[in-house]
Amino acid sequence: MRRILRALNFLSPWVALGLAAALFLVYRHPGLLGSEPKPVPAAPAPAAAAPPVAPAGAGADRGVPDPVHSSPTLSYADAVARAAPAVVNIATRRVVIERQLPQQLAPLFGDVWPEYRQRVDRSLGSGVILDAAGHIATNHHVIKDAQEIEVQLADGRVGPAKLVGSDPDTDLALLKVELPRLPVMTLGHSDQLRVGDVVLAIGNSLGFGQTVTQGIVSATGRSALGLATFENFIQTDAAINQGNSGGALVTASGELVGINTAVLRGQVGIEGVGFAIPVNLVRGVTAEIEHRGRVIRGWTGIGVASLPADLVDNRGTPVRGVQVRGFYQGSPAPAAGLRPGDIITRLDEAPITDTQSFLANVARRKPGSQVKVEALRPGAGRLETSVPIVERPRA
Repeated sequence: MRRILRALNFLSPWVALGLAAALFLVYRHPGLLGSEPKPVPAAPAPAAAAPPVAPAGAGADRGVPDPVHSSPTLSYADAVARAAPAVVNIATRRVVIERQLPQQLAPLFGDVWPEYRQRVDRSLGSGVILDAAGHIATNHHVIKDAQEIEVQLADGRVGPAKLVGSDPDTDLALLKVELPRLPVMTLGHSDQLRVGDVVLAIGNSLGFGQTVTQGIVSATGRSALGLATFENFIQTDAAINQGNSGGALVTASGELVGINTAVLRGQVGIEGVGFAIPVNLVRGVTAEIEHRGRVIRGWTGIGVASLPADLVDNRGTPVRGVQVRGFYQGSPAPAAGLRPGDIITRLDEAPITDTQSFLANVARRKPGSQVKVEALRPGAGRLETSVPIVERPRA
């Protein structure tokens, strides 16, 4: 028995060592057991819950975009790419002579202090290339009294511009530049504009170079603003900053519908109110300037004022028209029998409602023609006469 125990004590370490070696070999080489263990497939990930399917039209009814057929990002890049190359920056220069010594002190200090001095006045604005010949439309106030005019294109080219003519009555001017391969603006139709249409204002804002602002048409046919003699402005909330005058107001497709002119500033609570001259008016004025050097308009020499909106006659009927306030020198109207205080209601059967309608009606008539005037004379009743049309004096 003792011999058996001794043998077991001697063999047990070697048996343990052998088992450990066998386990190690099996771990490193599983094929020794006679078959390759099959991989256990991984459990599938739980499927994501499918979004609920809305009934057809449900998203549209609630204003929720369709996640599958969402619309692309709204951009006006194509319109800007189409219109912006034809918008130019305008730089003007003029020499101004100004008094720097009061007239009373000139005899005392004139020898040591010059009475006058010269100053170079520079300003910036914008313009729109109308044709391949180089005609550029801008505002009259942009180039008024300028002795030198220079234009810079969006592609960086620079050249001197010549003033073809200007029309202060509409605040328009026409320039011409001699440069090859000019981009030309596509002209739209301002009479087709509707309130709410998207428009872009392109110009040389604040001298930073070409900039673009976006807004909508707020109104059309704005007048009585005191900006020009003949007013028929497009109102927009697109920002028209300093230097944008003479620039382009274009549609979302890049067609010109107006020349940016002015913005109301300095009034508390007013912002986003800008005005542009309709392109239909720009067409007519620039065509006359190109062919004649000026715009020829009819004139009667009658100074008029709009009537109060609540004015009625002795029967309670509203009275619409303009009241004669006086006559300019050279007016043919007094010889035709009109007097201050008369109320003009019609010109050649066309109703007159305010000052702008009267001026526009007369302006489109040819000098040398006659216009039939229907009027009311307080205390005397109705009268009719004919007034000769002469050419409107230039400002």
